[in-house]
Amino acid sequence: MLRTVLRSGGALLKNTQLTNQRLRLAPAQQRWASSLPMNTVVLFVPQQEAWVVERMGRFHRILEPGLNFLIPVLDRIRYVQSLKEIVIDVPEQSAVSLDNVTLQIDGVLYLRILDPLKASYGVEDPEYAVTQLAQTTMRSELGKLTLDKVFRERESLNHNIVNSINQAAEDWGIKCLRYEIKDIHVPPRVKESMQMQVEAERRKRATVLESEGQREAAINVAEGCKQSQILASEGEKAEQINQAAGEAQAILAKAEAKSRAIKLLSEALAEQNGGAAASLSVAEQYVAAFSNLAKESNTLLLPANTSDITGMVTQAMSIYSTLAKPSGRLEALSSGTSEKQSEAPPSPSMSSQ
Repeated sequence: MLRTVLRSGGALLKNTQLTNQRLRLAPAQQRWASSLPMNTVVLFVPQQEAWVVERMGRFHRILEPGLNFLIPVLDRIRYVQSLKEIVIDVPEQSAVSLDNVTLQIDGVLYLRILDPLKASYGVEDPEYAVTQLAQTTMRSELGKLTLDKVFRERESLNHNIVNSINQAAEDWGIKCLRYEIKDIHVPPRVKESMQMQVEAERRKRATVLESEGQREAAINVAEGCKQSQILASEGEKAEQINQAAGEAQAILAKAEAKSRAIKLLSEALAEQNGGAAASLSVAEQYVAAFSNLAKESNTLLLPANTSDITGMVTQAMSIYSTLAKPSGRLEALSSGTSEKQSEAPPSPSMSSQ
């Protein structure tokens, strides 16, 4: 019995040494199997960890968090998998875009183990496998986009990389939660051309905005001129209407005054000594007109007897008498006609009645 226990202890010690050698030789796997605990019959598994147990070299079961019991010698803890979210730094790599521009790009990968059994036996080194898969997927996705779209569609690029990794890592029991691109480095010449393009685009926008401002200013000035012309024309129209109304009222006032003056003159002439008053008025007007000769022009039309004022007055009164006779005749004829109509005998039809 003691010999059997010694042999078992030697085997366990040998396995522990081999495990330590593996951990020293493969430091990249320390996150996935940080330490392999010994079989002490009574084991306490921490939360968010899965211990894969083999019995006589074959998979037996996965220990759940808490208290667990194992059979010495026969059972051995082969893998320790962490169920927490794992962060993997994807190293920088070169990729060629669709427009043949070489880019240096790196990223960060976030994943979690969903099935410890597949993660233990489905792939030799899960971290290395997922990192290589992320790099190749990143290169293939960048080859589908141009340089401008790589910067604009960064979120969609991350989403496509996550979907591609999940499709390939399904058999490994690993799920990629998200992928983030950290830095994108472009060649210096391409960077200079991009800066020149950005500056040209900004100058273009500034020119467009300036031209739009000038256009708006010109439109505003034209609108102002248009409104001012409309208001000026409306003012001129109102002024002309008012002026025409004033002139019409002045003409009416002059006509009424003239008609009154003619009426008063006719009444004055009809009175006694009216002819003498008319002769006096004509003489005064003749003297006033004669005194204004040669004031406005040098051309003069003078009558033969300029000094004979009495003759001029007599001539004017004769013209007035000649013009006044037809009106008197018309009044006599109208009065005679009315008298005859009043003296005429009644018609037979009236007498029969």
